[in-house]
Amino acid sequence: SEGRVLNWRGPLLAATVFAGVFGILLLMAHQNQSNLSDEGSSLRNDPYGTSLMFDSFRRAGYQIELSQDEDSLADRNASRTTAFFIGGFPYDDMKIENGKVHAGKFLGRLEKFLARGGRVVLVEPGPSLNSQKQGWNVEMQWNQPPRDSGPGWIAPDLHAMPEGSEKMYLSHNAPWLKPDLHWTSLYSGTASAIDENGFEPGAGDDSTVHVYMAMWQAGKGELVVASQESFLLNEAIKTHPNPVLLDFLTGGRPTIWVDETLHGLHQDEGVLWLVKRYRLQAALLLFWGTLLALLWSMSGDLVRHPARDWNAEIIRHGESPGVVGQRLLLRSVAADQVVAECWEQFCRRSPQDARAISADPRWSSRLRAALAQRPLAGYTELKQLINERRAARKGLAPVEREGSTTGPIR
Repeated sequence: SEGRVLNWRGPLLAATVFAGVFGILLLMAHQNQSNLSDEGSSLRNDPYGTSLMFDSFRRAGYQIELSQDEDSLADRNASRTTAFFIGGFPYDDMKIENGKVHAGKFLGRLEKFLARGGRVVLVEPGPSLNSQKQGWNVEMQWNQPPRDSGPGWIAPDLHAMPEGSEKMYLSHNAPWLKPDLHWTSLYSGTASAIDENGFEPGAGDDSTVHVYMAMWQAGKGELVVASQESFLLNEAIKTHPNPVLLDFLTGGRPTIWVDETLHGLHQDEGVLWLVKRYRLQAALLLFWGTLLALLWSMSGDLVRHPARDWNAEIIRHGESPGVVGQRLLLRSVAADQVVAECWEQFCRRSPQDARAISADPRWSSRLRAALAQRPLAGYTELKQLINERRAARKGLAPVEREGSTTGPIR
């Protein structure tokens, strides 16, 4: 087995197929991400995204899942998962009843997850969310103070927040919540109190308490609602990190699930969606392994055999023409060399007849023409020459040229 080398065609073909599929998937992912335009997306690295917050969670040891499938929340372990919904609910899920805007499917997903003991962080939820099944209601208020106010900071309620909690950043004219008595206020304050913490003077003397973050808890479920998302954006996180507040939002649960479908990132319900949905990863690996083996087998032998000895004997005494033909075919002779190979084997088998044909003027020109013809016509011409030579050697009349295309060299 000297000279054997590993066949490189199989691995190269398989690698080409894998590279093509991987490139297509990367292009699809890039196209999906390039369509994101909403504020608060975890995939945006500019000042209006939330990538820094989730990077902080990763460095702290949390497991982050940026979901493209809104229904995958049902597969999560609710007791160990915190679900982030930043930017409200999809507009195509809105329903208007009695003059109020309600969420249909989105609200149902929240209720089921909370009922299983999940923790939900709902940031800037939209006009209103009303759960009649679980008895909680979230409404937003956009009434403005007498004069426009600038951005500022508000202190936490230390009776409900952990010690060392940072101030919460409020954007220009930030809305606030209207919770009922069942909610626990986490960040709240009056216009005058907010003014002392950074608002521009002249905001007014409004003494109404505005709630900007609140929490609802019943059984194992926990719901944290913030009226605006400015305190989580990259611009705020970069200049004023707030690790205590961020850790409080997760509730100490090791897994963070982020709904990116709210920002336009959707996964089509194709093959990859089915694999992830029904946990068919093992079947997919088996499929790729089978495909690799098939490509490898189609590309040739596992090892390349050493070069054949073209001087090895093909025709042996006592063998039938069929065996000789099989051995000749194993040589894998090129089409334009078949006639020449046949003549070479005849020269080795019957050198006297071969010399006589080459030397006789009657046959030499025909021999040269036969060697230049296509395999079938050339083989027929060689057979005719050999028959004529043998007939002449036996003193018989020359044999007429045959039109048959079959029969071995005799």
